[in-house]
Amino acid sequence: MCGIAGWVSFDEDPRRQVPVIERMTASLALRGPDASGIWCGPYAALGHRRLAVLDLEGGVQPMTAGPEGAEVVLSYSGEVYNHEELRTELRRRGHDFRTRSDTEVVLRAYQEWGDALTDRLEGMYAFAVWDSERQRLLLVRDRLGVKPLHWARIPGGLVFGSEPKALFAHPAVRPRVDADGLRAAYSLLFSTGPTLWAGVREVEPGGITVLDRGGVTERRYWQLEARPHTDGPEETVEEVRSRLDRAARAQLAADVPRCTLLSGGLDSTVLTALLADELRLREGPEARLRSYAVDYSDQAERFTGDVLRTGHDTPYATEAGAFIGTDHSTVVLDPRTLLDPEHRTAVVAARDSPIGVGDMDTSLYLLFGEIAQHSTVALSGEAADEVFGGYPWFHSPRALAADTFPWLLVTGDEAAMPLHPDLADTLAIGAFQRDTYRDALAAVPHLDGESPVQHRQREMQHLSLTRWLRQLLHRKDRLSMAQGLEVRVPYCDHRLVEYAFSTPWELQSSDGREKSLLRAVGTGLAPHSVLHRAKNHYPATHHPDYNRGLQDMARDALGAHGGTVRDLVDERAIKPCLDTDPARLEWGDRLRLERVVDLALWLGHHRPELVL
Repeated sequence: MCGIAGWVSFDEDPRRQVPVIERMTASLALRGPDASGIWCGPYAALGHRRLAVLDLEGGVQPMTAGPEGAEVVLSYSGEVYNHEELRTELRRRGHDFRTRSDTEVVLRAYQEWGDALTDRLEGMYAFAVWDSERQRLLLVRDRLGVKPLHWARIPGGLVFGSEPKALFAHPAVRPRVDADGLRAAYSLLFSTGPTLWAGVREVEPGGITVLDRGGVTERRYWQLEARPHTDGPEETVEEVRSRLDRAARAQLAADVPRCTLLSGGLDSTVLTALLADELRLREGPEARLRSYAVDYSDQAERFTGDVLRTGHDTPYATEAGAFIGTDHSTVVLDPRTLLDPEHRTAVVAARDSPIGVGDMDTSLYLLFGEIAQHSTVALSGEAADEVFGGYPWFHSPRALAADTFPWLLVTGDEAAMPLHPDLADTLAIGAFQRDTYRDALAAVPHLDGESPVQHRQREMQHLSLTRWLRQLLHRKDRLSMAQGLEVRVPYCDHRLVEYAFSTPWELQSSDGREKSLLRAVGTGLAPHSVLHRAKNHYPATHHPDYNRGLQDMARDALGAHGGTVRDLVDERAIKPCLDTDPARLEWGDRLRLERVVDLALWLGHHRPELVL
């Protein structure tokens, strides 16, 4: 897992600006603490920061192949899980390999198949290929968008990087935010393509961006399709089990210590059980997989249910670890540490965005820091709710009938932070949400003859997989990589996603509950209490001291940066949240305060030019 950066310009020679590519690469040092490298040619410069996971000695980047002057140069981030199969095929086709790395497999695959290599890759990845002979740059992102990749036009070409901060290290790209960027951010619609930052775009999940002397072109090599489903109930469960098991086995491969994130929910428990079984097959019956959960020092005494949380995770995670036989640890955080400005600023810097979930982001960042002291790779249950219909909106009559994105019924309009009335008028977020929702529905594939129930549930699943999931993957990538930890997400295996998306809803909800298919797969893999536990979201602290400290930070934030925060926030709507008894501060009001604090930290760290 790594960070990539670079630029191409047909107007100038990057070899005369080596310090620029060095600065761009250095901006991603947290993503790759183990090594750094650059390559410069007549029209292109590529940089790489490495977190060594596979072939620790041989996977140095940028990696080149071909004669000098006609090199193919690769800067690559991610993991291609079928690299051994591809290596075997490429050897049959005459390619020689210098390393065991999946990086070299991607490089040789481009030499053999060109852009069509994307059809053969299985995994999570974002990479850049500079083809010196063709004077052509290829940017590629994995199908679900697990790994990030951003780019922006510059005179004579473009600049790219894993994160926007790498682009801002180039003198031609400024951190600039306009009304379109704030509208995209605060609408909570999680589109890809345009970003918060003016002029900065993301390569689409399952997308390719190409630059040559003719300009820039973008296209998709993969997207969700609705396909006829002919398997019966038992066959469907077996096929889901087979695909999930295959994904888990493939993603266990690494030359560094591995672990799982075990929350005590259905998703992480089933995944951990499959991984633990595979590890014992590979390393012997005594092999024990590490697993981690997070908790707060006040949680056992102060847990309070809210709109997202139904119970305390730790007892379930402990039971699941014992049932599976993992070496399980619970990282216990003092809620007061979540107020540390150093931690909060590090999180905002990692996100490159003011939009987050406050203490939940900070606690995840701290959890990853603890895990990274013992493991370099962690496997997570992310995406199971999107794949198997786990969210309440799949089952709520109100959400199913609503003419809007279903998560907005939970988060509220304007991202749970009222905007200043003048800014709200400018952004017109409500109209933007309505227009975007219509466009999003138009993109959902359907089969002829679908029942109204199936038709609507396919819409809900498509919206969840192509929008809601994107911000969860963004959060997990940025916060883990900021701590030098690679997080893998087997439920994002595209073959599993494709199969589940085409499975009829009556099979997805056969027991009248959420995630029926996954629960059936989990029989025998998870304890009964976990198998039948209600959906629970990532934990949050309920300590009044945290709420009180957050209120103090929000008061300070409102006065920060010469009144800029007050120009963006509706202070009158925030005031009741500041005056509430800390012990009675509700989740929605607290989120508003979190957003105010993060906005001030973002303005202070990134110093964006606001053009509104």
